[in-house]
Amino acid sequence: MRKCSEKEFRCSDGSCIAEHWFCDGDTDCKDGSDEENCPSDVPAATCSLEEFQCAYGRCILDIYHCDGDDDCGDWSDESDCSSHQPCRSGEFMCNSGLCINAGWRCDGDFDCDDQSDERNCTTSMCTADQFRCKSGRCVRLSWRCDGEDDCSDNSDEENCENTGTPQCAPDQFLCGNGRCIGQRKLCNGANDCGDGSDESPHQNCRPRTGEENCNVNNGGCAQKCQMVRGMVQCTCHTGYRLLEDGRSCQDVNECAEEGYCSQGCTNSEGGFQCWCEQGYELRPDKRSCKALGPEPVLLFANRIDIRQVLPHRSEYTLLLNNLENAIALDFHHSKELVFWSDVTLDRIMRANLNGSNVEEVVSTGLESPGGLAIDWIHDKLYWTDSGTSRIEVANLDGTHRKVLLWQNLEKPRAIALHPMEGTIYWTDWGNTPRIEYSNMDGSNRRIIADTHLFWPNGLTIDYAGHRMYWVDAKHHVIERADLDGRNRKAVISQGLPHPFAITVFEDSLYWTDWHTKSINSANKFTGKNQEIIRNKLHFPMDIHTLHPQRQPAGRNRCGDNNGGCTHLCLPSSKDYTCACPTGFRKTSSHACAQSLDKFLLFARRMDIRRISFDTDDLSDDVIPLADVRSAVALDWDSKDDYVYWTDVSTDSISRAKWDGSNQEVVVDTSLESPAGLAIDWVTNKLYWTDADRIEVSNTDGTMRTVLIWENLDRPRDIVVDPIGGFMYWTDWGANPKIERAGMDASNRLVIISSNLTWPNGLAIDYESQRLYWADAGMKTIEYASLDGNHRKVLIGSNLPHPFGLTLYGERIYWTDWQAKSIQSADRRSGQSRETLQDNLENLMDIHVFHRHRPPVHTACEVNNGGCSHLCLLAPLPKGYSCTCPTGINLQSDGKTCSPGMTSFLIFARRTDIRMVSLDIPYFADVVVSVNVTMKNTIAIGVDPHEGKVYWSDSTLRKISRAALDGSQFEDIITTGLLTTDGLAVDAIGRKIYWTDTGTNRIEVGNLDGSMRKVLVWQNLDSPRAIALYHEMGYMYWTDWGENAKLERSGMDGSGRVVLISNNLGWPNGLAVDKAGSQLLWADAHTERIEAADLNGAHRRTLLSPVQHPYGLTLLDSYIYWTDWQTRSIHRADKDTGANVILVRANLPGLMDIQAVDRARPLGFNKCGVRNGGCSHLCLPHPTGFSCACPTGIQLKRDEQTCDSSPETYLLFSSRASIRRISLDTSDHTDVHIPVPELNNVISLDYDSVDGKIYYTDVFLDVIRRADLNGSNMETVIGQGLKTTDGLAVDWVARNLYWTDTGRNTIEVARLDGSSRKVLINNSLDEPRAIAVFPKKGYLFWTDWGHIAKIERANLDGSERKILINTDLGWPNGLTLDYDTRRIYWVDAHLDRIESCDLHGKLRQVLVSQVSHPFALTQQDRWIYWTDWQTKSIQRVDKYSGRNKETVLANVEGLMDIIVVSPQRQTGSNACGVNNGGCTHLCFARASDFVCACPDEPDGRPCSTIPGVVPPGPEPTSKSERSQTLPGRLGTSTTKPLTSLETVERNCSDKDARQGLCTRANEAVLATMGEGLHVSYIIGGLLSILFILLLIAALIIYRHNKSKFTDPGLGNLTYSNPSYRTSTQEVKIESIPKPTMYNQLCYKKETGPDHSYTKEKIKIVEGICLLSSDDSEWDDLKQIRSSRGGILRDHVCMKTDTVSIQASSGSLDDTETEQLLQEEQSECSSVNTAAATPERWGSLPDTGWKHQRKPSTESEV
Repeated sequence: MRKCSEKEFRCSDGSCIAEHWFCDGDTDCKDGSDEENCPSDVPAATCSLEEFQCAYGRCILDIYHCDGDDDCGDWSDESDCSSHQPCRSGEFMCNSGLCINAGWRCDGDFDCDDQSDERNCTTSMCTADQFRCKSGRCVRLSWRCDGEDDCSDNSDEENCENTGTPQCAPDQFLCGNGRCIGQRKLCNGANDCGDGSDESPHQNCRPRTGEENCNVNNGGCAQKCQMVRGMVQCTCHTGYRLLEDGRSCQDVNECAEEGYCSQGCTNSEGGFQCWCEQGYELRPDKRSCKALGPEPVLLFANRIDIRQVLPHRSEYTLLLNNLENAIALDFHHSKELVFWSDVTLDRIMRANLNGSNVEEVVSTGLESPGGLAIDWIHDKLYWTDSGTSRIEVANLDGTHRKVLLWQNLEKPRAIALHPMEGTIYWTDWGNTPRIEYSNMDGSNRRIIADTHLFWPNGLTIDYAGHRMYWVDAKHHVIERADLDGRNRKAVISQGLPHPFAITVFEDSLYWTDWHTKSINSANKFTGKNQEIIRNKLHFPMDIHTLHPQRQPAGRNRCGDNNGGCTHLCLPSSKDYTCACPTGFRKTSSHACAQSLDKFLLFARRMDIRRISFDTDDLSDDVIPLADVRSAVALDWDSKDDYVYWTDVSTDSISRAKWDGSNQEVVVDTSLESPAGLAIDWVTNKLYWTDADRIEVSNTDGTMRTVLIWENLDRPRDIVVDPIGGFMYWTDWGANPKIERAGMDASNRLVIISSNLTWPNGLAIDYESQRLYWADAGMKTIEYASLDGNHRKVLIGSNLPHPFGLTLYGERIYWTDWQAKSIQSADRRSGQSRETLQDNLENLMDIHVFHRHRPPVHTACEVNNGGCSHLCLLAPLPKGYSCTCPTGINLQSDGKTCSPGMTSFLIFARRTDIRMVSLDIPYFADVVVSVNVTMKNTIAIGVDPHEGKVYWSDSTLRKISRAALDGSQFEDIITTGLLTTDGLAVDAIGRKIYWTDTGTNRIEVGNLDGSMRKVLVWQNLDSPRAIALYHEMGYMYWTDWGENAKLERSGMDGSGRVVLISNNLGWPNGLAVDKAGSQLLWADAHTERIEAADLNGAHRRTLLSPVQHPYGLTLLDSYIYWTDWQTRSIHRADKDTGANVILVRANLPGLMDIQAVDRARPLGFNKCGVRNGGCSHLCLPHPTGFSCACPTGIQLKRDEQTCDSSPETYLLFSSRASIRRISLDTSDHTDVHIPVPELNNVISLDYDSVDGKIYYTDVFLDVIRRADLNGSNMETVIGQGLKTTDGLAVDWVARNLYWTDTGRNTIEVARLDGSSRKVLINNSLDEPRAIAVFPKKGYLFWTDWGHIAKIERANLDGSERKILINTDLGWPNGLTLDYDTRRIYWVDAHLDRIESCDLHGKLRQVLVSQVSHPFALTQQDRWIYWTDWQTKSIQRVDKYSGRNKETVLANVEGLMDIIVVSPQRQTGSNACGVNNGGCTHLCFARASDFVCACPDEPDGRPCSTIPGVVPPGPEPTSKSERSQTLPGRLGTSTTKPLTSLETVERNCSDKDARQGLCTRANEAVLATMGEGLHVSYIIGGLLSILFILLLIAALIIYRHNKSKFTDPGLGNLTYSNPSYRTSTQEVKIESIPKPTMYNQLCYKKETGPDHSYTKEKIKIVEGICLLSSDDSEWDDLKQIRSSRGGILRDHVCMKTDTVSIQASSGSLDDTETEQLLQEEQSECSSVNTAAATPERWGSLPDTGWKHQRKPSTESEV
């Protein structure tokens, strides 16, 4: 079942629908579950004030509400319109408010949804072009006497004798009274007409003679003669008809009869022959044609989806779902594509016919694309748009888009193509409904039907029948005509409530109907055989027949090379035409210009368009831009081909190339309503107006500064004159005016202030030195000279609401909001007005882009005018002036800017940090441009000495810093943070302090994050704000936990005291007023800002109420605070709380704030110059200072110095981190060890000799090591690992041991990864933890396979022994107490911690109730363990199991834990000195030691005799080296032999005896001497004997079928959550027999951010369970095979019994037999049938293998 996305609602049947369809009144789920349990009250609309919400949730502009157009797509914007403005002229308004055509009033049809158009109709007056029926109803005059009863009382068909004779059928006679009778009734002597006109004398009937007889001259008949009532009656053969003389016969032309043949018909004398077009064959009836190819499929749009239905079987399948409003569709059969239009998204989309690969084809400039058609021969897409009144064409991918037809189109709807003929057909249901056609290049346009049409909706072409069919939803009719419009005829005129779309296939028509919500079919010739193919559809729209014969092959007029055209090749009736995309001119018959030279640029809120002046069609073309929401002002710069625009919804200024490429945001901060925009193309500056200011910046948005901020009310448009050095702007505030100033803001002057209301657009005519403006209130366009004199009205009439204005050439162009048009006139006289475009909503600014701006030479050209930052033009004589970015002052030289702000506010806004300068006379916020993504920046601090800002991000869980100009960004704290709400910089002592609400700690560190120390960790609930007073040595903080309080301590954490604990709610902000010796804080719950002295006394309220204060700071005599509710920064007097002013508003997401004065001296550092003599941290307190050490490290007795690390500490892993907890100090704080590239760390150990951590990472499948401080990380083992769960360091012999659960092996290598060797690889099921006891020569490990056990062996793998195999579940962790010589382990299934001695005896349960322990370790009298369920590290007394404590809580993904201590790795053995004299591996055992060789030779000669280094071996060929012998030899340390020849050639008996080489690289006891060859002979004989014994035992065993039970298993199913997935769920299920226990394998998958999947994958593990029932045994074998074959990626070969004997030397007979049985059953069942798919079909492979992600060490 598909998973529904966040934006979808899941129906009860599992299907997904769009979320906003839930409870929208329409049943969208098949089972109706989306309309169940709906709240009675309608949810609040999500649309803005300027928008209307459609019934199904879509938002459209409010001006579209009740405009008569179906903008929503379901007419919900046209219902309930009584309260809206009356309808347009020529329309009638229904009582409901709906507007309909006025001609439909009283026409007998209910067109209003409330039927009010047919009420009170008796006295209606018909118009001149209408006929009045007797009933009073009006019908079209052209319908009178047309043979159809249009009045419903036949009054339009009465008295029609003079209006032409109705036609009788070819075999009928027309009587004088208008009746039709059969031809053979003529002259038969009977008055059949009733008026005698069928007999003499009216007819030339032959006189009858009584002796007529068929026997005489065949009765005078030409063919057949018969006697009827004694008279001769002539008849004709089949295929002939009787002529009027009643005697002669004439051939019948069957081909003239409609539908006699399906397609082709050839008439012959007395007969006919039907034939079919290519691609069809004649059916057995010899008249109808069948299409060759697959079964036809009806493809239809259903608004919310696109579906397929088989017409003959009604099979119904979904192709695409979750669509918004799919209307029109078509397909491309050979390319297997489907295209559709969506009128909600205003997009044309396409996808593969299988529903995959959905992509946008046309995404701009569409308003209501209601028709779509594919040219499958020339691969073009055509579409109609009734909103833009155009027909357009493009390539199939949407490129090279061109407006094909735009003139005399009103509401084009359906479109159909005939690419074989090169023609295009469309319907138009505007005020003059019609059907037209043209060539596919737009030429030769003709109307082919324009009568008896109202809503011509669907249109289709019958390519084989050479006809077209259409539906009319108003006339409720399906009609057809020839392709030129002739021979028009109604096919079906009844039972069609609202037909919408139609298609044809073979002899059938298929159409969709909105009213019945169905797909219907009928015969295309007669209209009979009507059937419902499918009903109860959601909303059937367009329909097509998906079949190759609906897109027959034809000649490609453009050939293979696109007809030689550079862009579009469009076919015409005979040839083709090369065409250019909209607006591009043709440079030759086949080529187009590559760019536009001049075009009109205008904004339309949701898009920006251009009208090219290079072509004649003046079609507007949308520039493809993203995320344009409310574009207002525009400008351009031809130098870089850029177009600039402002957006008042996103409050931003953006730019892009004129073709839409290179789009980028230039300014997007601190803007409120940028309504005007101007480009200084000379010095590349951007000027704009905002709500209360005028600003300038470079064109890329850099070096932004405020130019004018005073006495601005509502500035609107702005223009600049770089030639004169002036800028001009309109202000339509309370006192409307037009002002000018130098472009550097000098010489400001009001030039027009009278007779203005809403001065909007501005334009400068450089040639005549005039300023033009449009006034929407005065409804005029005026001009004056550039100083405001000689004012004159240019256009004063017919200007409802002019807005944008521009000049080009001799013309002035403007946009008009109310007229919804772009117009132009002569710029001098105002005459020759023209409308360029109309019916354009939301028109805004307008400009003409051209390439002829005059060049201007200025002083800024040379060396930027000597300015350090901005060089701005100014009027002569000055010419220019220098200025600085916002907030920075110009120095006295008038050229250079200060390095930065001196006095400023700096505040966090979640996603950015901003500054407000206090050096300048206005408040403007400037973003600190740090090149990093902020997610949730909360706390902020500043170091004024270095000019750096510090901040915390609670989502990224980091503390970072950067310079105030945004450079030098770095993270300083990246680990151990949860929610850092408060932060304070001690600039004097060079420290950073922070509070963490998540960990409930207060910490300190150096400014670079080093030497981090936890200061306060007890009795903290939710510490938030923190403030410092270095000179006094005090630290203050607020705590808004359950008992809110304000506390103080020394800056070293000493002398902690609660100052205030009553009447506090959410104490947020905190500040220390050093000058006034008082403490200030803001409380968002009590809505107050309060003050008290530094001891908490004399508490008083400064301000109340304040809505929701958060950050608080003070500088000089003011306090500043941020407020969440008002989204503002406020200021007040710090002593009285009076004079509250707003500093900056409209700032959502405000957090902490700090006020800084960098000019103020820092103060005296208590620690002095030498850090107070401290080796690490020097922290002030009220009476002086104290030295301190980083977290977990104790200060030495000299109270000044610290060690580099703790002496004893816990080391633990948690997937993506390795941390330590010091046991030297009492705070038990975890400290991250900065080891790089941690993904999924499981197991840990350390080496005290070299000071290294060793760890396994099962995501990368590596074993790595690093120094204990995290540096020098290197990979030790990088290949051949699957799941390394356990790791142990032999610190004496310098060996590394590990378990591999994936490969079921225990391996060893030197600590650097060399000399790798498999120690044990049989009788292991799931080896987990591993531990070594070098002093004793012991190796211990746990195995939580299906028979859980704890085993011991010597360090070389010999003398293997099971210590514990009863009463075990999942023995996870294992540790050794070297002092008491006991083994401790945790059991994650039985939830307990146990111990025993080194021989498995004296077993006792230490703790019986632990939730889900994973790993454990021991130190002193404590046992420590990690627990997945409680997500904690805990400890108990190792002797009593009591005094349980939580050491660390709330840690996700806890894994291994070890103790690093000088007491832990002690003792020695024979391998401790000079590696025991071994060349490679040295293994200590209980009483001796052995040398061994690696499995893979490393090029160094290897000896198994201590102290002997053999000479290097002779080189062997690669082929010889690669041969291996099957089977295993002797001891567990033996490697498979290389080839025998090699051994014999390289190692003689003599050599071997002298120890100069070894045979087969076997390990040799250090105490052994000669005579090894004798043992081979004895061993061989014993092996053969043992094999015979085993075979006998096996036969007996199979015969008896003894039952091996596992005492550790009951009826429990173990679900062991694995450390591949999240550790959040731990379930232990109890299920009935049979005893099969499942285990959760940890799934080795991570997302891109190494977040681990939280799903659990159950894998059935093998079971050793025998039964008397054979079928059960077979089932078990199948499970075995699924485990062996599917879950283990290893090839299982029959194990040589010798190896079993060798490896099971320490087992008793029962265990040996059991092991053998396991090996055989596992191997023999590998090839048995796979597990049944119902139960095991979903099993993954090992659950471990994945697409390997390379480590950064360039793929070792």
